Amino acid sequence: MEITEVRIKLMEEPGERLKAFCSITFDNCFVIRDLKIIDGSSGPFVAMPSRKLTSHCPGCGMKNHLRAVFCNQCGVRQHDTRTPKDPEGRAKLYADIAHPINSSCREMIQDVVVNEYFEEIERAKQPGYVSRYDDFDLEYSETMRNKPTRFDPAHESAAQPHHAHRVNPGAKKSESPTENRSRPGTNQDTGNQAKKQDAESGDAFGAGIF
Repeated sequence: MEITEVRIKLMEEPGERLKAFCSITFDNCFVIRDLKIIDGSSGPFVAMPSRKLTSHCPGCGMKNHLRAVFCNQCGVRQHDTRTPKDPEGRAKLYADIAHPINSSCREMIQDVVVNEYFEEIERAKQPGYVSRYDDFDLEYSETMRNKPTRFDPAHESAAQPHHAHRVNPGAKKSESPTENRSRPGTNQDTGNQAKKQDAESGDAFGAGIF
């Protein structure tokens, strides 16, 4: 397995330790995004994508970030001992989402990404420079925009026929107009019979006015 593509997005905030975001592709078929390039004491290093660790409130059971002093739901003070510690005794507030499991893989990712980072800095000095990481975001956005969703009104209107009649929201059971006409004793059937009788007897609505 080898890294076949690296895309870098340089950060423009001066003085910040976070220097860039990047994505790496393995064997042209698997992408990991949101790796961070951080300026360390011995040079830039690669941090894996991570998520915040949470704990359950002892009062209501709501999840809260480990930095929270009080519960966001009920306001109960959180225990200071709930934060796990790393081997060096520091509070462990984040967990990696994806990471190498041996030193050789970590060194390979570190070398490839850092070298690409320095090359990206040189490319950024050229006029008309555009980050390929932004192109990746655009490709992803176009894919999601063109993908039909289950609740897309355009697709829903095309898939479902329009009915001319209105449905009474308070009705217990919806019936089609055909069912109403075919069932005896309904209001529509009674009205049609009355009109027919008026027409036969000459007492239709408006008769005798003139």
